[in-house]
Amino acid sequence: GEARKAGEAPASGDAAVLLDPGSRRRIALALCPYLIVIAVFSTAKLLGPAKEFLARSDIAVPWPGLDGRILTAAGEVSATTVYTLPWLSSAGTLLLLSGVLVAALYRVRPAAAAREFAATVAKLRWALLTVAAVLGLSYVMNLSGQTLTIGSWIAGAGAALAFLSPVLGWLGTAVTGSDTSANALFATLQQAAGAKAGIDPTLLVAANTSGGVVGKMISPQNLTIAATAVGLLGRETVLFRATLGWSLLLLAVMCVLVHLQSGVLSGMLP
Repeated sequence: GEARKAGEAPASGDAAVLLDPGSRRRIALALCPYLIVIAVFSTAKLLGPAKEFLARSDIAVPWPGLDGRILTAAGEVSATTVYTLPWLSSAGTLLLLSGVLVAALYRVRPAAAAREFAATVAKLRWALLTVAAVLGLSYVMNLSGQTLTIGSWIAGAGAALAFLSPVLGWLGTAVTGSDTSANALFATLQQAAGAKAGIDPTLLVAANTSGGVVGKMISPQNLTIAATAVGLLGRETVLFRATLGWSLLLLAVMCVLVHLQSGVLSGMLP
């Protein structure tokens, strides 16, 4: 065909073809961190030999003064007083490894990478402290029987419990910034309340997790991370106002769905 006239805008279908090699390289480098994270986690969690190797590195730490002295409601010695330290197999270590690989790929000097890591930890220090405190609180509540007591009381809501159960996960994650923390704090409570109210405990625990997912977008910690990543530090309120409505809408949908799954749609449950 005729040569394209100088200055003529390319057709949209030709955009990828006309990208110069430098642009293609930049796009590839931008995608590499995500591909590296996927590769590292897939290898660690799905590949049998790698998974077993990492699991063998876990360290069991009997908690001094508590191990063997805490009994369950059935009168048996609680196994939760032995802390398993997954120093090599944890998600945090795998992410750190992914970061090291990305830094090597981008040819970032080790000193610069270390400074950036330290700066990130400093920015998230209060979020880290909050998550640690909530996890500690969850252990205290679970081992002291407080969770079961509160769960028995909440079970008095009856059928309405299924509708309200995602709200607990939503609140827990919105406050702590971590779905893991919300589950540690409320999963046992949901299980106990479901068993008392005659509702499938598995459904309520799943509802707690699902509610936590939609609460993550309005968590102050996560808003700070997002604002920092895109250079909008200090404008978290703008992000909060933009996401609050969507979070409440998704929470309402989740509440209705869980309520229906506890009754007319119970066939959906495994």
